[in-house]
Amino acid sequence: MVLASPVVAETLRIATFNTELQRKGPGLFLRDITRQDVPDIEEAARRIAHADADIIVLQGIDYDHGQVALSAFAARIADHGISYPHLFSLRPNTGLPTGRDLDRNNRLGEPRDAQGYGSFSGQGGMALLSRFPITGHTDLTGLLWKDLAENKMPKDDPGHDIQRLSTTGHWVVEITPPAMPPLSIMTFHATPPVFDGPEDRNGRRNHDETILWRHFLDEKLGQGAPKSRFILMGDANLDPIDGDGIADALNALLTDPRLQDPAPLSRVAREAALADGGANLNHKGISALDTANWRDMPGPGNLRVDYILPSADWAVIDAGVLWPDPDQALSEKDRLTLSRHGLVWVDMRP
Repeated sequence: MVLASPVVAETLRIATFNTELQRKGPGLFLRDITRQDVPDIEEAARRIAHADADIIVLQGIDYDHGQVALSAFAARIADHGISYPHLFSLRPNTGLPTGRDLDRNNRLGEPRDAQGYGSFSGQGGMALLSRFPITGHTDLTGLLWKDLAENKMPKDDPGHDIQRLSTTGHWVVEITPPAMPPLSIMTFHATPPVFDGPEDRNGRRNHDETILWRHFLDEKLGQGAPKSRFILMGDANLDPIDGDGIADALNALLTDPRLQDPAPLSRVAREAALADGGANLNHKGISALDTANWRDMPGPGNLRVDYILPSADWAVIDAGVLWPDPDQALSEKDRLTLSRHGLVWVDMRP
């Protein structure tokens, strides 16, 4: 893997990475971090260190109160030479019980009955790692879906009065780099717009999780928009052209004059789309923009779902996507445990 050559002082490298490190039970993520022979954890730590970002947002990280597991994972990254002294995470909606039969299968307490899909509270949450101090945050994770203006929530939804909009979370995190004004990281991890029925509940929710950011920037949520430079980033679980989902909200963000799209291209992604075939052969988007390689799924093909969209007042210097090293000595079984997502990075200056 090759990154751009070292960047000059006062250039920030921002990254987002769906690690897919979530485990099947509480405490298992921390248990596996303490081992030295768990390929997906080791490869994720190595790739994060190789990216050498100043600020990185991670998805697919199990949450625990007190950040014990997150601190242990940051220590594993430090073993590869990159230290993140400032960590941030909040309890996600994943696995948070509702007491309702949200999927209408006459059974309670299942993953699809939670505020966000999860087998236990905190499964597959988010985290932010930073070299610079975190000086404030706004948490939009508790916003009820019904309270979003012009929402697409099904009118007969069994969780109409209690369902939160965020599958995982929506955060605005303020960070203050040295010799720079504060900047705001706006981040989220939306639901996949599939795995439902003709009511298209997940497709509707994915749309609204994305359009929330337009409402936030338009100051329609009772919260002021960032007064300083900002970066919108995370896993939208949606491609603007290919695959399933309602793409108009995402395309509205990609063309919003307050934002810019660095559109990082990847030779690895282009070659993977050709090699995997299947649905990729009918895609209309640019395969080199794909950030997820669903090699074990016959349906959607490879898609662009992970984004970093700086505000228009940043000068974007470079951008790219980091994939696992194909020469890494792993068995095929172990390789299949690695994240199917690339690590997306952008270099920028104020």
